[in-house]
Amino acid sequence: MSLYDSVSGLSLEIESYELEPLELTVSPEFTRKTTVIRLRGGGHEGIGEDVTYSAPDQEALQEEGPNLPLPGSHTLDSFSQLLDRLALWPSGPALEQFRPYRRWAYESAALDLALRQAGTSLHEALGRDPQPVTFVSSMRLGDPASIEPLQRWLDLYPGLRFKLDPTSSWDEALVSALVETNAVDTLDLKGAYEGTPVDQAADPTLYARVAIAFPEAWIEDPRLTEETVPVLEPHRSRITWDAPIHSVADIVGLSWRPRTLNFKPSRFGSVQGLFEAYEHCYENRIQIYGGGQFELGPGRGQIQYLASIFHPDTPNDVAPAAYNADPKSGLPASPLQPALSNTGFRWGG
Repeated sequence: MSLYDSVSGLSLEIESYELEPLELTVSPEFTRKTTVIRLRGGGHEGIGEDVTYSAPDQEALQEEGPNLPLPGSHTLDSFSQLLDRLALWPSGPALEQFRPYRRWAYESAALDLALRQAGTSLHEALGRDPQPVTFVSSMRLGDPASIEPLQRWLDLYPGLRFKLDPTSSWDEALVSALVETNAVDTLDLKGAYEGTPVDQAADPTLYARVAIAFPEAWIEDPRLTEETVPVLEPHRSRITWDAPIHSVADIVGLSWRPRTLNFKPSRFGSVQGLFEAYEHCYENRIQIYGGGQFELGPGRGQIQYLASIFHPDTPNDVAPAAYNADPKSGLPASPLQPALSNTGFRWGG
């Protein structure tokens, strides 16, 4: 039985649903907004989180309210087919890459509700044992870049590991200082992003500098050009992908089979698409680590849940949300102990 077959036939009764806005002021220039989807039926509630980054898109969803024809009797699979036919984006997203994010919010909420109505949990339904989750802290180092943000965390948590976003302002002195920390697991070059605040141009000098300096680190999402391919060729076995991966077809379509990939469930949109990609990677011996989308609500726990049952021992970018704020003592350390709810698809509660 496939992973998806283990849950696709679950009964799903929806009586109503609500949207809950969440927001966090990150800086004077940026307020992160997300929306929690709350599906209700049979005395239970299923939750998911729309992690679309565009604030106007989130505000439009919240203003439209719960106007989709979701109530009724479904299976998890028939509900997914219903979503295929609905206009989840009446006005279209600011960026096409956001489109599956909303789909995942409804699908994850439906999965949570169906499991709760069945009186079981996701790991029980799949026959998998949750394990402690290894995680890294993901960050950028400012512009111009400085080791100071990372060092503040290391002063409190000397064992903390990091996923960093190199930029063209990374000079040799900074790279040398970072190497001395021996704390960098992943370098996210952001070369697959276009039209976002985190775009990083294909910079062969930067690519060579970090690839040589960090010989054990994963190199994520480089942009492959005539200038960067020769630089990256000696490090090809460490190249991994995130932003381009939305389906099994995307994995198969890569220029070469990778050793590892970054899975962000919201990029896949549907439970079926995500589970098929998990199975493809297992069958082809491709390692997986999880990635986050700056979730403010239950979405964070759900990616931690998935990490705990599918890829607990890899450098998962699923640190507790407090690691996105200023450093403070008393936070959970890696590995994160499983805190799964007795039923449903959520981390605790």
